[in-house]
Amino acid sequence: MAFGWIDEQAAVRRRAGLVRTLRPREADTAALDLASNDYLGLSRHPEVTRAAGEAAAVWGAGATGSRLVTGTTRLHAELEAALAEFCGFEAALVLSSGYAANLAAVTALAPHGTLIVSDAGNHASLIDGCRLARGTRQVVAHRDPGAVRKALGTHDGTAVVVSDTVFSVDGDAADLPRLASACREFGAGLLVDDAHGLGVLGDGGRGAAHAAGLAGAADVVVTATLSKSLGSQGGVVLGTAAVIGHLVNTARTFIFDTGLAPAAAGAALAALGVLRREPGRAARVREVAGELHDRLTAAGLDAVRPDAAVVSVRAPSPGQALGWAGDCRAAGLTVGCFRPPSVPDGVSRLRLTARADLSAGQIERAVRVIDETRP
Repeated sequence: MAFGWIDEQAAVRRRAGLVRTLRPREADTAALDLASNDYLGLSRHPEVTRAAGEAAAVWGAGATGSRLVTGTTRLHAELEAALAEFCGFEAALVLSSGYAANLAAVTALAPHGTLIVSDAGNHASLIDGCRLARGTRQVVAHRDPGAVRKALGTHDGTAVVVSDTVFSVDGDAADLPRLASACREFGAGLLVDDAHGLGVLGDGGRGAAHAAGLAGAADVVVTATLSKSLGSQGGVVLGTAAVIGHLVNTARTFIFDTGLAPAAAGAALAALGVLRREPGRAARVREVAGELHDRLTAAGLDAVRPDAAVVSVRAPSPGQALGWAGDCRAAGLTVGCFRPPSVPDGVSRLRLTARADLSAGQIERAVRVIDETRP
């Protein structure tokens, strides 16, 4: 049978407690959400949803084609200019997802002969970009600039270092100043994914690269998603005009993909406007994350101190992590559940995401439910 092996793999997943299922949610629910990536609470902000509707009414439900044919509207150009200015870069390129943005950036900036130095904790989209790129990949220890420097020292030609700014599993941050220093010592480029930093870190949420003083540097390229802090959908690559022009001409996930839907572009642009007007939302996210961590550890739980909005709580096993998340859900709290192969260290955990709009009472409720349902 052509696909008989699928049943065998499904059985292996069941025995290991690693089966994943889709759970459609309702539009309105009484459950407290600590699983989504809506860090700033903007996905339902009236300005954001109104902008999405207006963009769809004006431009249509879809972009109608690739960005190089009919898929670029004035709205896309306005969003790119706003993102570049906000984050401190010369230019920006918007794609249909953060995943597509990472594939575009890594594959286009690591041609044959390039050494790609990749952090062991990188997101799947960066890993896949490294695999698809024509350069040679070397994976180094997690958050270890010394290992990056050592890897770069083994190579004579062009090189690029690839890393998340904030890692999605534990919410820990890369040491960007030391990474940049290592890159500059060897003339390498630095490409970082700021999916979990944009809207949370830096002055008014301008991102981790901005906070590290790297925004706008000619040897730094930043990718990000519009689906987390900005509450919309899509991805962006930020860099020099030369880098962005190169991507327009060479990045396959840009050239051959339909452009970002106008509604998503309009929503992201409106969300960026709210963040500009209310920069305190970024600081509030970090405050909520810190409070969650402190309360969880005070309750005796093994929580990792967050560097941004993600707080992870270690679980004894994949099965117990899944059961724990299910018990939380039954108690009215939605949390993420990360299990192998999504976790590079093989340790399953609950993954909580702080939101700027969480009240003190909601934080207390969340900690109480997690504590009372622990395995």
